[in-house]
Amino acid sequence: MTADTTTSSYWLNWRVLLCTIWIFIAMTLSVILVYKYEGRPRRSKRGSSGENQQQTSAGTLFEDETWRPCLKGIHPAWLLAFRVFAFFVLLVLLIVTASVDGGSIFLYYTQWTFTLITIYFGLGSLLSIRGCYRYHKKTAGDRVESFEVDTEQGSAHVTPSHGGSSKDSIIEKPSGPHVEQPQVRQLAGFSGYIFQIIFQMNAGAVLLTDCVFWFVIVPFLTIKDYNLNFLIINMHTINAVFLLADTALNSLPFPWFRIGYFFLWTIVYVVFQWLFHACVKLWWPYPFLDLSSPYAPLWYLSVGLLHIPCYSIFVLIMKLKHHLFSTRYPESYHARGSSGVELKPDIV
Repeated sequence: MTADTTTSSYWLNWRVLLCTIWIFIAMTLSVILVYKYEGRPRRSKRGSSGENQQQTSAGTLFEDETWRPCLKGIHPAWLLAFRVFAFFVLLVLLIVTASVDGGSIFLYYTQWTFTLITIYFGLGSLLSIRGCYRYHKKTAGDRVESFEVDTEQGSAHVTPSHGGSSKDSIIEKPSGPHVEQPQVRQLAGFSGYIFQIIFQMNAGAVLLTDCVFWFVIVPFLTIKDYNLNFLIINMHTINAVFLLADTALNSLPFPWFRIGYFFLWTIVYVVFQWLFHACVKLWWPYPFLDLSSPYAPLWYLSVGLLHIPCYSIFVLIMKLKHHLFSTRYPESYHARGSSGVELKPDIV
């Protein structure tokens, strides 16, 4: 029988203290990672011409990376169509599941993650719509950037027309025998960074939920002769399928430090469960969350450490994608970091 979680004796003990220490350590390290590496490029040393220059950092995200496919031969509209399709499928499945099983399903980490990936594809659809619009304007001749060509000198002057400052753009210097002039790439805005962060949170959370479900919970339910229904199976399958498909198509980078957001996402869920159960006497959605067990600190530590291999698996998937595409499609694959990039000089 579940212990009464609303009593003070349930919370004032060594088990809760130890679990709190685990959570505090994970939260502190995550915040340090995010604070150190997240954000836009920082000012570096002065260039040879005496102008202030900046280099891209691990946390830098370009605006076109949120909507442009990783292969040049794929039109951005295909990525848009896929994201819209995935969004509506996930949204319908989430609504149907909530209608059948009730609102209590949102006590589960699986539904939190499923909702997050639905938001990811919804936001991705909006960013892709904007990207396709800009792509269409560029290919139709009404370019976002206007070029003033000096026919005598054979040079090109790039004038950003986004209405933003030069601090929001990066001059990318492509390497190649036929490329002489650098190209300006717009840095992503707030929505772009939120999209990138949600992508990397989903990467770890989807693997965590699906792996725990299929390798821990399902074998236990099989022993109990519990029959899995269609909605449960889809809830723990289709999210990974859609996420992997989007990963194969998109141009988003995958820096290691954003594992901090993955930890913070889980910490928010755990803290929510603690606060909720402190106010309401209710069963725990997962047995290992029950703090009355003497093994609770070990369970919390184990699940916390499980975040690292889950995130690492997705890092390996990204490396495999980069290796395969850069090898098979070297002329078409957008490989970040293949050429030096620097920010435009500051305009005072």
